[in-house]
Amino acid sequence: MERKFSLFTSIDCEIFKKKLLYFGMKYSNFCLLENNDYKFDQSVDSIAGLGSITSIIDEKTSSISDISTFQTNNQDWIFGHIAYDLKNKTEQLYSENIDRIGFSDFFLFVPEIVIIISKDTVSIGVHSKEEAQKILEEIDKVDIKFYKSEKSTLQPRFDHQEYLKTVASLQDHIARGDCYEVCFCVEYYSENCTIHPIEIFLQLNKLSPNPFAAFYKVEEKFLLCASPERFLKKKGMEVISQPIKGTLKRTGESSLSDKKEKQQLLNDEKERAENIMIVDLVRNDLSKICKQGSVKVRDFLEIHSFPQVHQMISTISGQVDKDCTFGEILQATFPMGSMTGAPKVKAMQLIEQYEKTRRGLFSGSIGYITPQGDFDFNVVIRSLLYNEEEKYLSCQVGSAITSKSNAEKEFEECSAKIEAIITSLS
Repeated sequence: MERKFSLFTSIDCEIFKKKLLYFGMKYSNFCLLENNDYKFDQSVDSIAGLGSITSIIDEKTSSISDISTFQTNNQDWIFGHIAYDLKNKTEQLYSENIDRIGFSDFFLFVPEIVIIISKDTVSIGVHSKEEAQKILEEIDKVDIKFYKSEKSTLQPRFDHQEYLKTVASLQDHIARGDCYEVCFCVEYYSENCTIHPIEIFLQLNKLSPNPFAAFYKVEEKFLLCASPERFLKKKGMEVISQPIKGTLKRTGESSLSDKKEKQQLLNDEKERAENIMIVDLVRNDLSKICKQGSVKVRDFLEIHSFPQVHQMISTISGQVDKDCTFGEILQATFPMGSMTGAPKVKAMQLIEQYEKTRRGLFSGSIGYITPQGDFDFNVVIRSLLYNEEEKYLSCQVGSAITSKSNAEKEFEECSAKIEAIITSLS
């Protein structure tokens, strides 16, 4: 049956979104994506998928072509995630490190309910107008409750000295010519931890409102995401990628300090080199599936300010053929270069060798596909991952290691990136 959207106006959307979070918890699958009013290449303000009509989950025999088949067979809205270890299906790689969260390597679902929120309007996509009205009324009746989570302390898998030694080892690989850049990440975790995911997400989104925020639930597993980074967006025949590489802690003291810090980041030779290397990698990835000569660097080394940090972002675009599937695009571009390094395969081998935990959904992607085949997917960073059944809480954070990296400064950069998450837990 065809999905129909009903538009409701004069809605207090901030209150509506809070109520929607509680309403969505009764579904096994629930995804809310929040833009937080950022305007660069914006797709929607907020969009949510609730429940599941049909879905596809990674199994040992699955392949990326199964994702394309699922999309072809379901010309509807599709939500879900692609985890970092899908790399083992795009390349001859493996993952043997521990994973205490347990998200599958991919999971996509056609939701029972699609809700698009913009300013003071709410559009509900179901199969009858009467059903949409009933859902609106049910959400309106939700009692917003505030739960107090236990105070949680995150401990790192690497102590300070281990971190410094690992960076030195990675720089030895770079000096030998094995690679140019490696995105090295460290897990911070808490065991026997009880949190209320909604309360923590609201606190995190208040402290660190970012353009690719997400609240995501699959059974007992949660992603609470405050990501500033887009992986890929497709609109019509155009595909764009917006990798972030280059970071400076934001003091937030004044507009004058912002201006000075942004100029400092733009002039930093090491940070520029990080971004340039990843731009070249993304151009190469997109050229595999885009029309010859169509891949362009649209915005180069632009500085954007977020609540805790300034970031260097470039935008690369290209034109694909109309019959190019989501799965084919993933095969060419995933995982995103900003979370691997260059060359990509060697960097991923070193990541497996030197990191202590599997990344899982961290540095993967979450997003949606429209019935027309357009899509928008983020990069899962600045995020908490929580397995409610295991009472295990995880946050991973990283930075790009190059020959010019100062290990102490990389350690400080990671601390700046995780600051809002630690605050949200306390």
